[in-house]
Amino acid sequence: MPELPEVEVVRRGLVSWVCGRTITSVDVLDPRSIRRHVLGAEDFAGNLEGARVMDVVRRGKFLWLPLEEPAAATPANDRPAVALMAHLGMSGQLLMQDSGVPDEKHLKIRLRLSPVDGMPEQLRFVDQRIFGGLFVTSLVPTADGGPGGLGEVPAPYIAAEAAHIARDPLDPHFSFDSFYRRLRNRKTGLKRALLDQGLVSGIGNIYADEALWRARLHYARPTDTLRRADALRVLDAAREVMLDALAAGGTSFDSLYVNVNGASGYFDRSLNAYGRENQECRRCAAAGIVSLMKREQFMNRSSYTCPVCQPRPRNGRW
Repeated sequence: MPELPEVEVVRRGLVSWVCGRTITSVDVLDPRSIRRHVLGAEDFAGNLEGARVMDVVRRGKFLWLPLEEPAAATPANDRPAVALMAHLGMSGQLLMQDSGVPDEKHLKIRLRLSPVDGMPEQLRFVDQRIFGGLFVTSLVPTADGGPGGLGEVPAPYIAAEAAHIARDPLDPHFSFDSFYRRLRNRKTGLKRALLDQGLVSGIGNIYADEALWRARLHYARPTDTLRRADALRVLDAAREVMLDALAAGGTSFDSLYVNVNGASGYFDRSLNAYGRENQECRRCAAAGIVSLMKREQFMNRSSYTCPVCQPRPRNGRW
C-alpha cells in the first residue's frame, strides 16, 4: 500500500498538470471505484463536471483536490466547499494521459480536463485490486486553524474524511511537543504508536521499520518510558527516511505503485531494515560486527530489526 512518500510523489506530479484546469466530463467505467460516493455515478459526475481544480492537498496518506464549483452554484470569492478525494488503496494509480493513449486494462474512472497546450487531456484512475476509489466530499475547517495539509495554497480547510488524523512529520505545522506529550501518555510499544494515524500520520510499516533502524530503537520500546531525546531522534529519522524516499520517487515492490507519469520509484533499493531478513545489518557490518537482520510477526505484518544495534527492551510492549 502506498505510504506518505508515494502519495506525496503523486501529489507533486498532479499539481503541475491539473491545478487551474476545469473538469469537462467524467466517465465512470466501474461503479465499484466510486462506492464511497453513496449517491452514485450520476451525482459523482454532476459534482465534478464544470468544477475547477484549485489545488492538490495531502495530509498523511490522504489526498484531495479542492474544487471551485461553477459560478451558478457557488457565490463569488466563496471558499471551496467540496473536494475530490482519492483513496489509492493497494493498487490505485492516478495517471495523466493524452486522449490518444489506449485505455489501461484496469481503467476505472476518466476525467477529461480543459485543454492546455503541451499537457495531457485526461486524468485516469486505474486500480487492479479495486480497494481504492474516488469520491466527492465536504471541506471542513481545521481544528487548529492551520492549513488542512500540504498544498500549494495553504487554506484552513480539510476533507471531512481526513479531519480525524494527526499532522505528519513533513507538515510544517507538525508540533513535536504535542506529539511527545500524547506519546508519553500512551502505554504501548513505539512502533504501534508510530502507526497510529491519530497520533502522527503518514508513517506506515515500511518507513516505521526504517526510522526505528536509523534511530537504533526497538519497535517494542515502551512509549511511556521514552525520553524526549529518543522521541525526537525517531521523529527526525522518520522525516529523513521519507525525504530520502521522496527524492527516489517512492518505494516500489511491483508495478502497482507508479507516479502520474507511470514511472516506478526506486527507494526499495536503499532500504536498511524492511525485507532484509537474514542479511547483514549494514551499520554493524561497517563497524566490523556480524549481525543478521531478524523478522518478527507484528500486528499481522512483519517487523525487521537488528539484534545488536536495536536490542530488545526489558518490559517491552509487543
